[in-house]
Amino acid sequence: MNMLTDLKFDLDPKKPIYVQIADCFISNISNGSIKKNEQLPSINMFSKKYKVSRDTVEKAYKVLKVKNVVVAKKGKGTYVNNTELMHKQTVLFLINRLSTYNLKVYSSFINYIGDRHFADIEVYHCDATLFMNLIENSIEKYDYYFILPHFEIANHQQSSFKREYLEVIKRVPCEKLIIMDDNNLKIGWEIIQIIQDFENDIYEALKKGREKIKTYKKLILILPENTIYPYLKKVTKGCKRFCIEQAIDFEISIKKYEGVSINRGDLYFVVEDDDLVNLMDIIKAKNLVLGTDIGIISINETPLKKLLGITVVSTNFNEIGKTVAGMIHNDKKGKIKHPYSFIDRASI
Repeated sequence: MNMLTDLKFDLDPKKPIYVQIADCFISNISNGSIKKNEQLPSINMFSKKYKVSRDTVEKAYKVLKVKNVVVAKKGKGTYVNNTELMHKQTVLFLINRLSTYNLKVYSSFINYIGDRHFADIEVYHCDATLFMNLIENSIEKYDYYFILPHFEIANHQQSSFKREYLEVIKRVPCEKLIIMDDNNLKIGWEIIQIIQDFENDIYEALKKGREKIKTYKKLILILPENTIYPYLKKVTKGCKRFCIEQAIDFEISIKKYEGVSINRGDLYFVVEDDDLVNLMDIIKAKNLVLGTDIGIISINETPLKKLLGITVVSTNFNEIGKTVAGMIHNDKKGKIKHPYSFIDRASI
């Protein structure tokens, strides 16, 4: 192949020209038209022949270098360095923690995206600085960035920090960006976005179980101690709104379990799985009957909760992974909302 006459570009108006150039090289390397150790045209020659700016060509070559497709040899030029896996697209899966729910989304996504893609997973442990560093250090390395932005941030810091991490996210090209969030991020262009509307989702899910919930005297929301997650405010609002509407007493508890009074007729709504285990230990120690003396509802489905008969409000994490994979395959963008379900079991 003559790289100064035979390259055919995608001409997709949604893709920047430098991405089209990089993709064209990768495609031709993948199908064997361009061989390992072949020299690429110089930036000046490519710019002149294909009538694109030098900056555009330079950016395209940089993408290829970051992906380890080509290597620059000082004083000689740029050469094809790697022909393996060039047909596969890469995905960075960036999550806040290794929870059962996040891993369900990841596993489902991997299952449905197929063997023409491979994914790296990075965990930023709800650390905002680590999150931003991971994105900045991976720009141009991946074909897609699947981001779940959830941080532990004090109230007075949320506004300024949100602007900061939003600017970092915006450095990812829009055609590569996938975000799963609570609809607070205003990116400014169309991307793949999975919406989690925590307040309304919790409210609507509880409404589906209101007949059984109303048999209890009080709903007590158990929140994790010393933890500041913005989404917890929305969970709280959803619970409170439901209780006010249904005339149910509502209480928030952020106490340690030692010394906490567990009363017959109370219904506990538990956010964290560790708190669920602690609560069940106390119920067992007090010889109370779960689902009769005391009720429990937990957020997010897991196999263990299903086995133990714990009622949950949960979205379908497998469907989220499947949806994102389908949108990539079909080159679609837009906002998709996966509502929460009320899964009634023996714990209420």
